[in-house]
Amino acid sequence: MTASETTASGSVLWAEPQLFVTDIARACTFYVEKLGFRIVFQHGEPLFYAQVARGGARLNLRHADRPAFDATFRAQEGDVLSATVTVDQAEPLFLELQQRGATFHQMLRTESWGARTFIVRDPDGNLIAFAGD
Repeated sequence: MTASETTASGSVLWAEPQLFVTDIARACTFYVEKLGFRIVFQHGEPLFYAQVARGGARLNLRHADRPAFDATFRAQEGDVLSATVTVDQAEPLFLELQQRGATFHQMLRTESWGARTFIVRDPDGNLIAFAGD
């Protein structure tokens, strides 16, 4: 850790990206069944917020009545990532998620900088990148 990463108030421990979804229950089902996450909590009546986790990764799911990104923007920009999850080995996880029936935006590949990456698309079009060795 560098001096610039530490302040008088402490160190950054982790991030919890917030993804916007139109149906929290459907999103939770997807993240649990297709990506192997577990539900940490769900909140609201009707349900409007939840958190899912797998290993050290936590994703916050927030209800929105419409997609956060316009379809034209996504089409023009391509890989509009909502979150990146760092993994130790990408291939075993890719094979697991493939077996679970996850929908891939990008199949497993080796990037020019050496990382192994793949990108999953959730039911609301959020793109989650998984990157590691």
